[in-house]
Amino acid sequence: MGAVLCVDVGSTFTKALLVGDGGEVLGRASHPTTVGSDVMDGVDAVRAELGEAGTPGRVVACSSAGGGLRLAVVGYEREVTAEAGFRVGLSAGARVVHVASGPLAGPDVGALRAACPDVVLLVGGTDGGNADVLVHNAHRLARARLAAPVVVAGNRDAAGAVREELAATGRRHVLAANVLPQIGRVEPGGARAAIREVFLRHVIGGKGLSRGRGFAELVAAATPDAVLRGVELLAEVLGRDVLGVDVGGATTDVYSVLHPQGEDAALRREVVGTMWHARTVEADLGMRWSAQGVVEAAGREGLALAPGVAEHAARMAGDPAHVSRGATQWAAEEALATAAVTVAVRRHGRPGPGERARPLADVGLLVGSGGVLRHAPDGVADRVLGAALADHAGGWRVPHEADVVLDRDYVLFAAGLLAEADPPRARALVTTLAAG
Repeated sequence: MGAVLCVDVGSTFTKALLVGDGGEVLGRASHPTTVGSDVMDGVDAVRAELGEAGTPGRVVACSSAGGGLRLAVVGYEREVTAEAGFRVGLSAGARVVHVASGPLAGPDVGALRAACPDVVLLVGGTDGGNADVLVHNAHRLARARLAAPVVVAGNRDAAGAVREELAATGRRHVLAANVLPQIGRVEPGGARAAIREVFLRHVIGGKGLSRGRGFAELVAAATPDAVLRGVELLAEVLGRDVLGVDVGGATTDVYSVLHPQGEDAALRREVVGTMWHARTVEADLGMRWSAQGVVEAAGREGLALAPGVAEHAARMAGDPAHVSRGATQWAAEEALATAAVTVAVRRHGRPGPGERARPLADVGLLVGSGGVLRHAPDGVADRVLGAALADHAGGWRVPHEADVVLDRDYVLFAAGLLAEADPPRARALVTTLAAG
């Protein structure tokens, strides 16, 4: 079959992994993302570095360039279907930029337009439940001055009426299964697939990232969606609960794939229910653009930072391209990363009003990712990730027997890209990560 080149076109760097037939990593490369000219310039650069310039049929990519996937959620009740839609949007690799609930009025439509979403996720009602708000909102969206396509994932009994409303004005839309078919039961699969389809068909080509040089044909997923799929595959191969933390320049993303047991498997206490495969995005926790947000969040959480860390964070926010060097700067980077990871995992696991804490105590593997962990001096990544496992003040039970690995080769996104088209290669790839 030959090697496959997996490429992640990020907002800052384009990263590539060359994967052999047996799932072995044959090479990796990185190049600044060339959004200013054409993102395919960066793709071509990593392909040439890895000797894959002449094999276009063996390249598959994901992307978060151009701001990634911006999603707005329009639901029925903020605490129920809108919340379910919000969770599903995060799991689909989107950055949720707006949430509206209840019947849309003029000001609501204006706020939605101002958020500039790439896609609107329209949800509302359990199957067989209230349909009036869903149909009303479809009517308003159909006539709004809004270019974004609509993914409909609400009350299935209203699907025909919603389709008629959207089709009446030629609004681009995709119908998917209800994200909340019953109270307490969240079903993200159909909406995730539909959001991915719309992202590939309408969003990637519409961001002006490339001038018709095949970029849209290469991209198979939004990067966070691919990473979550990689975490899912890793948990499946190991038969263990897995927690992943990706520390980026602008956000810290947390992924968890859990296998409910005992009471968790039998009971559904929350109105919205638990998503056992989940992702959260903390937009105020990052190592560069959001560095000062880490300092503020650490203060709110009662986490003490050493002298000089706040000043370091302010410098990083003002110079996101800075590469830290020397013991003093790396001590500040470690402190900042530790705070970002600790707060992000607390938020991921901590219960909301009326909910139970996310059951992370049985997590068997913690996977760390992100440039600050991969490029840090020896020992830094272990200490940063270890802090999350030793944090007993976050309002949830920490994993008690978790192994820790660092995704040095950045295989999770690649495994996620290969999971459907080439399962044996993808499974072999995540096995190399699990082996450390």
